[in-house]
Amino acid sequence: MKRHRTIIPDLTRRRLLGAGAATLGLAGLARPGLAQTQDVALQLSWLHSVQFGGSYIAQDRGYWAEQGLDVALLPGGPNAPVEPPVVAGTALVGISAADYTAAAVEQGAPFRIIGVAMQKNPFAIASLPANPVEVPKDLEGKRIGMALANMPVLEALCTLNDVALSEIEVVPTQYDAAPLLAGQVDCLLCWATDLPVAMAMEDIEAVTMLMADHGYALHSQTYIATEESLAERRDELVALMRGEVAGWTDYAEDPDAAARLTVRMFPDAGLDLATQVMQAERQVPLMFSSLTDEHGFGWFTPDTVAANIETLALLGRDVGPELWDRSILEELHGA
Repeated sequence: MKRHRTIIPDLTRRRLLGAGAATLGLAGLARPGLAQTQDVALQLSWLHSVQFGGSYIAQDRGYWAEQGLDVALLPGGPNAPVEPPVVAGTALVGISAADYTAAAVEQGAPFRIIGVAMQKNPFAIASLPANPVEVPKDLEGKRIGMALANMPVLEALCTLNDVALSEIEVVPTQYDAAPLLAGQVDCLLCWATDLPVAMAMEDIEAVTMLMADHGYALHSQTYIATEESLAERRDELVALMRGEVAGWTDYAEDPDAAARLTVRMFPDAGLDLATQVMQAERQVPLMFSSLTDEHGFGWFTPDTVAANIETLALLGRDVGPELWDRSILEELHGA
């Protein structure tokens, strides 16, 4: 019997899944009258990888330095949640997701979402061509491998698409492609930018159904800051986000260069260049859209916020539009 190698991506999610536009001269506009460089930190949501390539570009090309900032990029991880350092002021901004931020706000955290890096949520259903899941209805009669902590995600997808959850067999698995390749499950709940990439690197092309294309509207890789920072450290927030906009705009123009920079900046992170290149390329359509083409990187609208609120309600989170604050982006993009 043919044995399949275990495929584990070099980047997994912070949650372990349960276990555009021109910069408008943004990069070149230093803050007038700045007396000295300000030290601030950006808390990432996971370990260093090309997932945060735009931030690395901002640092490497001096976009933050031009704004008078010295930005420390703090890696996240299973033991480094985003929210505490932002609440404590150790980090000025954190990279999170709308569901995580909503949960923290329910517990009293004074957060606001000030920008949205991923216009499309990266959650996906990965399957093999011989037995594909191409639309949510295809899940009926299938065995899905996933962490049980993500049951609300699957339930939300089923509710949005009139899929009978009772017709799906949920198989608890580690975050790994091996159960799919071994035939133990028919599909996997994962991020579109990691397990499918890991399989592609082994010449196994998965069928990837992006949940965002089927009503699962949930902002991911979002920028969060505290109400206090918005009131008292606004200039620093504008400067940090200005560098982010410039860095991510460059990323969209040349994702391969972002991958090479990532590997060069973090030689001890065990990153494979070919994998990083593919992840970078597959991340671009999640982060840039007609909305960002028109308004600029990180943009969101009342309509996208309303769609997020509906999805969050299916996940058991009760939030209002006040969770989102677009004022920093409006200042940057001139809206």
